[in-house]
Amino acid sequence: MTAETMVGFGRKQAWLAIRGHDPGAVVEALGLRDLGPAPWREGVDLAHLTDDRLAVTPPLPGARDNDWILVAGRRLFTIPSTVEAVALSVALATEVQFFATHRVGEQHRWVRAVDGVLVRAFDFVGETGEVTEWRGDPDDAERSLGLPETAPDPDDLLISEDDVTRLAGQWSVDPTALGGRPSPGPLHVAAAPE
Repeated sequence: MTAETMVGFGRKQAWLAIRGHDPGAVVEALGLRDLGPAPWREGVDLAHLTDDRLAVTPPLPGARDNDWILVAGRRLFTIPSTVEAVALSVALATEVQFFATHRVGEQHRWVRAVDGVLVRAFDFVGETGEVTEWRGDPDDAERSLGLPETAPDPDDLLISEDDVTRLAGQWSVDPTALGGRPSPGPLHVAAAPE
């Protein structure tokens, strides 16, 4: 039997990247109900098109020689991402990252927390040129995207969805690059709490 082929995502999507090896622990910590394995295409589509379903990947090899579990879905646009990433990093005693990008309004966001410490939070609304959150200092990966050392003036910054996925690749896993690769395990679909 051959491994299923993964499907990429990331455009007009929100996702978590969690360092670790246990998708079940992630599902439990998020208070989700595991609905079982699903083909990648169907699982990713459900996460993208519904408000109450999330796709949970198997551990994927990624940045810094770590495995990363990705949890994706529209539902994640509605959570307070900074608070959730910090709390989840405490609950799982690991690093948790949040990414969101939506080209309508050009809103792009990322958050990084490690063992309960907020390392970085950034939110940019390209439609207005406004940086709505800037906490922590940008690292080398962010500076390679053109971010300055301190919060810029509104007209001095341009961030795109490609920048978000490039940063995800440097911090954990670029989900847009998954397509066509063999899956290391099953994708699961989970239901968000009511």
